[in-house]
Amino acid sequence: MSAAAAEAEERRRFRPSLGATLVTLLGLAVTIGLGTWQMERLQWKEELIARIDRRMAEPPAPLPARIDDPTAWEFRLVTLAGRFLNDKEMLLIARPHQGQVGYEVLTPFQRADGAGIVLVNRGFVPMDLRDPATRPAARVEGEVSVKGIVRLPQPPGFFQPGNGNPAPGSAWMRADPPAMAAALSLGEVAPVVVEMLPGQGTVLPGAPKGTLAGIAPRVELPNNHLQYALTWYGLAVTLAGIYVLSQRKRADTGTDGRPDDRISGA
Repeated sequence: MSAAAAEAEERRRFRPSLGATLVTLLGLAVTIGLGTWQMERLQWKEELIARIDRRMAEPPAPLPARIDDPTAWEFRLVTLAGRFLNDKEMLLIARPHQGQVGYEVLTPFQRADGAGIVLVNRGFVPMDLRDPATRPAARVEGEVSVKGIVRLPQPPGFFQPGNGNPAPGSAWMRADPPAMAAALSLGEVAPVVVEMLPGQGTVLPGAPKGTLAGIAPRVELPNNHLQYALTWYGLAVTLAGIYVLSQRKRADTGTDGRPDDRISGA
């Protein structure tokens, strides 16, 4: 190859085609838009986590008799006084706990102040203790005081299956206070579930002892939005780089092919 051909081989001009430009602009708009959306989600998630932390750090307050805005009470630490309706307990399908498969026990709680019934999640039981008769020590009779975290029932969705019409005695897929109240003829119940903290369910003087373990405070809010945003922005940079490199044309031919034989001296 002659010196002139070698020089022509090195010289390139940026001459993008219309089709490649339109496709690249569309790809950049999508990737940059998704990255920006993830950054907005990151800010929203961080504010949500901070708000939850503030709520859970507040001192416990009595759960009001009427809850007009359940979202204002989610993740709040509350206290209840009353008695468990043990004969109406329900089982909720739970994730494995310490390597065991089982259920969470939801027991209707009749409030002593006459404010109605609240569903209380009393904690995990393995499958072999599904029958209440196998765990008599967990049966609490009489007046008790309970401290727990307010949680809102999750609506059915792609990752949150519905309950359908569970048969009597069968486990529920998710907490649904209105449907559970209707199935057990409880009347009106609070629109929230109280997850009893470990060591709660303290029995007042004169009543027998015994309680389930309760549930440690749990806030499961994955926050991977920064990682997702960086991924989308990285794809945008990669796409822009591919576009620039692919649209550089050799000056001697006006294409991205090799110089023709006449210039190469072949």
